Parts: sequence; C-alpha cells; structure tokens
Amino acid sequence: MFNSIATRIAASAVQFSVLRRPFARKGVVPKEEPHTHFRTNLKHPDSETDQEFDCRYEAYFNRTDIDGWEVRHAMNELSGMDMVPDTKIIIAALHACRRINDYAVAIRFLETVKFKCADKVHVIWPYVLQEIRPTLHGLGLETPEELGYDKPELMMPDIYEYPTK
Repeated sequence: MFNSIATRIAASAVQFSVLRRPFARKGVVPKEEPHTHFRTNLKHPDSETDQEFDCRYEAYFNRTDIDGWEVRHAMNELSGMDMVPDTKIIIAALHACRRINDYAVAIRFLETVKFKCADKVHVIWPYVLQEIRPTLHGLGLETPEELGYDKPELMMPDIYEYPTK
C-alpha cells in the first residue's frame, strides 16, 4: 500500500515538473497575482484632486457603520502618506473615534498629525489646533500637550541646560 502511494506522489511530482519545465527553459515566468487577505473600502483612484481626496476620507470617517478596525486602518493609511491631513478629515476622524468610543486612538491620531507637521510644527500645528479646538471641546478631548504626552514621563534633566555656579 505504501508503495502505491509513493508511486502516485512521484508520478504527480514528475507531471508537475514537466509542466513547469517549459517556462523555466524559455525564461518566461508566469505572473502571479498577489494574494490579499482583506478587502478595503478605501480605493485609491489613479488621479484625484485634493478636494476629491478630502471628500473621500471625510465620507469614509462619517460612515455610521464604521468599526474600530476600519478607523485605525484609515488613520494608518493617512499617517503613511507624505502630507498633513486637512482639518475636515481630522474632525471627521475624531468624530469616528467618538462613535467607536475609543479615546486613546483619538489622542494617538492627534500625536500622529503633530508628528506629520515635521519641521513646520510651529506653523502648522497651532493652525490645526485653532481649527479643531471647537470639536475637541465638544467631544471632551484634550491635546497631547494638555495630557502631558509631549515630554517623556521619566525624562532626565539635561545637564547642559542649567547654568553652573
């Protein structure tokens, strides 16, 4: 019995190698489609204007049936882009965080937006805060600075910062 099973496996292996061999000889490898494990509702068109981009993300965050994974997924996509999101998108994302009742994700998103400001943080971040301040008060959110997250908790004082006597 074992002999017949081994013969069948060997025969199928030979058939498989014979089928693959012509591709290898010609140097042509068939193109395989990448496998995805999930589908997303955020389809990226080839070319879209800034207004269409803002409307697409704003509509995505304003969905009533959005869940926590979708909110975090969209925020992760935004943080991977080389731009600071518009304040309309930030406000819609904060409302989505409120709908899923996740305070921590809202604060982390604000930290990400501040980090995306990079070297223009003294110009862009105050403008963003000015625009989203009514929403923050309405939702009962605080900024990372108000929570004390702008500096590490166990920060050591810099010895070069203090004058010596």
